Amino acid sequence: MSAVNVQKLCESAQERLKAAVKRVEKFLNEHALPQLAVDGNEESVLFYKGFLSDLRHILVFSEVSYEKLGVALRRANFDVDFAEKALYNVYHDCVNSFFYPKNESYAEDGRYAYTGQDAIRFRKTPVPAAREVIMDITKNFEELRDDLTYYESDYLTQRRMQTRRTHA
Repeated sequence: MSAVNVQKLCESAQERLKAAVKRVEKFLNEHALPQLAVDGNEESVLFYKGFLSDLRHILVFSEVSYEKLGVALRRANFDVDFAEKALYNVYHDCVNSFFYPKNESYAEDGRYAYTGQDAIRFRKTPVPAAREVIMDITKNFEELRDDLTYYESDYLTQRRMQTRRTHA
C-alpha cells in the first residue's frame, strides 16, 4: 500500500479511536458497578463486572493504539512499516476486543447486519446507559474493521514473506 494511503488510513483510524476513547472514558468515569447492577442479584453483578472489564480493555487498547498512530503521523519522515504495524495492532487489539469481548456480555449477530437492525446482542438486557455506550461506539469499530481488514491476515502474510526473503 502506498505511503499516502497508509497515512490517510492512520489519520482516519486515529479519529475513530479518539471518538471511541472519549465515549468509553466518559461512561467509565460516570458509572460504577453499584449503579449498573441496581437489582444487586448475583447474575447482574457478574454481568456488569465482565461488561466493565471489557470496556476497560477496549479503552486501554484504543488509547495505546491512538498514541502509536500519533507517533507514526508526527514523524518527520513517515515510516510506512511502523504505521502498518500500528494499524495491524488497531485491528488485532481494538477491533477484536470490541467484537469478541472476553466476558461475552454482548456479541455481534451477523444475521442482523444487513437488516437495518442493531447487530449487537447482549447476553442480559443492560441498563440503558450500558447499552448506549456500546451502540454509540459500534459504528467506529465497524468502520475500523472495514478499513483495516487487510491487516487481519494480509499484513502478517506480507511480513512473513519478507522475513523469508531476508533469511534465504
